[in-house]
This record gives sequence, C-alpha cells and structure tokens, in this order.
Amino acid sequence: MTFWIVTLFMALAIALLIAQVLLRARKQGEPAAAFDLKVYRQQLRELDKDLSRGVINQDDAERTRTEISRRILSADEQLQTHHAALAQPRGVTLVMAGLVGLAVIGGSLGLYYRLGVHGYGDMPLADRIALAQERAIERPSQEQAEAGLPARAPLQVEEGYEQLVEQLRKTAGERSNDAQGQALLTQHEANLGNFVAAYQAKQNYISIMSGDVEARDFAETAELMIMAAGGYVSLEAESELRQALMLDDRNGPARYYWGLMLGQIGRPDMAYQIWAETLQAGPATAPWIEGIQEQIEEMAYRAGVEYTPITPRAAAPLAGPSSEDLASAQQMSDEERQDMIRGMVSQLSERLASEGGSPQEWARLIGALGVLGEMEQAKAIHGEALQSFAGDDGALALIESAAQQAGI
Repeated sequence: MTFWIVTLFMALAIALLIAQVLLRARKQGEPAAAFDLKVYRQQLRELDKDLSRGVINQDDAERTRTEISRRILSADEQLQTHHAALAQPRGVTLVMAGLVGLAVIGGSLGLYYRLGVHGYGDMPLADRIALAQERAIERPSQEQAEAGLPARAPLQVEEGYEQLVEQLRKTAGERSNDAQGQALLTQHEANLGNFVAAYQAKQNYISIMSGDVEARDFAETAELMIMAAGGYVSLEAESELRQALMLDDRNGPARYYWGLMLGQIGRPDMAYQIWAETLQAGPATAPWIEGIQEQIEEMAYRAGVEYTPITPRAAAPLAGPSSEDLASAQQMSDEERQDMIRGMVSQLSERLASEGGSPQEWARLIGALGVLGEMEQAKAIHGEALQSFAGDDGALALIESAAQQAGI
C-alpha cells in the first residue's frame, strides 16, 4: 500500500508542476502596446513641463497633446484586445492542464501494468535466492517439458540411411550389453533429430559401462536431453550435468549448460559468473564459446553487472603426433614407438574431450589411433567428430578422409 501512496503523490506532484507551467505561460511576456503607452504618457508629462518653462507655445502644445492622446487611445485599445485574448482561453488551459495530469497518472499506471509485477512487494536478495531455489525444485520434469513441445517435422534424409538406422536399432535392441552399439545408436538418432531416443541410448551406454565413463558422456547425455526439451534444462538434465562437473569441473559443454540452467531458475548472477570464467578459460575455438558470447551480455544485464567484453584464451597450437613425429618414430624400436605415439594420442584425446578442438586435430587423432591399430576407439572418435561438426561440410570431408586413411 505504501508503494501506491508514494507513486500517486509523485504522479500528482508532476501533474501539478506541468499545469502550473501551462498557466504561467499565459501571463509571460508583455505586448508592445503596453510599452508604447508608457512612452506616450511620459511624453505628455514632458510636454507640460516644456509649456510651463515657455519652451513651446500654447498652440503647438495643444496640437502635440492631441496627437499624443490619439496614440494613447490606439495603444490602449491594442492592450485591451490583448488582455481579452488572454482571458478567453483560460478555461481551455485549465482543461488542458487537467488532461495532461490524467495522462501522466494514467500513463504511469499503464506502464506499471505492462512492465511491473502486480501484487509483489520489494524482494530482498535473500527472498530472491529462496524463490530461485523453490523454482529449481518445482520446475517441470524432462517428460513434462518434452510433452509440451510441438511435434518436430522429420528430417529429410536418404532412404538408405533410414534403413541402416532402423537395422542398427534392431541390432542394438537384441544386444543388451553392446556398449559400442548403443554409442553408435546415440550418434545416428541424434543425426535424425530423435533426441529422446538418442539420450536414452546414451544412458544405456553409461549403464553398460558400469562407471567406466568420462565427464563428456554425462555432458553429452545432458545436452541431448536439453535439445529434446527445446533448450530447457530439467532436473534430470541437471543431474547429468552435475555428474559431468563432478568428474571434470572444467568440462566446457557442462559449464555452458549449467550457466543456462542457473539463468532459467532465476540466478543470473551465478550464471554470469560461471560463463565469465568459462570464457576466460577458453579456448577461443571451442564450440561452446560462441554460445556463451551470444548470451552473456543479456545475462550480465539481468544480474545487474556492467558487462565488459571478455576475450577467450587463444587456442593451444595443434597437438598430437604429426606426420613428422610418425616418420621419426620409424627409427625407434617397436616398444619405444608405441609408447611415444600412445603418449601423444593420450594428451590429444584428453584435450579434445575437455576443451574441444579443430577438425584438423580430430582428424589427426583418428589417424594416430589407426596407426596404433585401436580401430574401435578410432571409430568412436570418428563418430564423435562427425557429431561435433555436423553441418560443416569442410570439416566433415577432412574427418572422413582421415577415417579412410586409418582404415575405418
């Protein structure tokens, strides 16, 4: 109630000030006739003084007095006309002042009705945090979010590809303990836009692996769930993100979606903080960096932070075994060569899993795995690379070329 009383008095004060300005404007300024009238009256006084001193004779004084009197009458007539013109619209001015006052008060109420939050008092920070926590707990489930989305139009793909995926579904269903089959099914269901089936296959993969999984597996599950929910981060997706961050708190995709979730539940302050840290960490070429850059300014505004653009850390130079490394490895013993390549491959694989990388780096990793004879892992990396660069024809061509050279 106090808010409305203060608001009403402020609006009335502003309306009264505007009305006062309108009324005073009618009286400001003096017509030229009023000045002329003063001059003519002064001339009459000077004429009487000149006559008494004998400067001017009686006849000339009479003629001059007659002319001045005529001018006084004319000026007085003009002055009366001006006053009458001012007095006439006074009622109109009052009506206009009233209309302006109503417009100020009504306009203020109208803006509050559109932009304000009706029925809510001031919300201290503690109350806002409590409300965000309540919203986080009571938000719709994954199933509810999916049910609320309109049906997606099927993607246009080659008929042969659909048949292959259907066969893969059948095979994966028959082999309940085939983790690789579930991984492939995840990839191809996602390619078809079947995100629900994709994250269910990924969950089957994690279950089959019995804990022998990485942070990116949980992050990928969460991403597929979020895509299935149209960009909404459900409690179930949050659980997958939490698992990913427990295994690797620097996982870029998980940090991006965690910030998105915080913004959705009403904690833009925390969302901005995690996004700012993720941007600073980079690398600039990571796929999640662009998503953060497109949204962080709005998140900063919601958090009440004056945003200053953040430059991501530059990407590290290409890592992993190059063609020169592999050539020099031919001079080593088999054991030394295998140890060197495995070390390089391990470093590159870890960095691509946590930070992402360029198509050239993914292609290099696939080639190195082929040299090591680890075909199953090379196929898995190949599938992940295809999913990461879906839609980028140049990158996909480079990755396919590396796969062919690796023999997969």
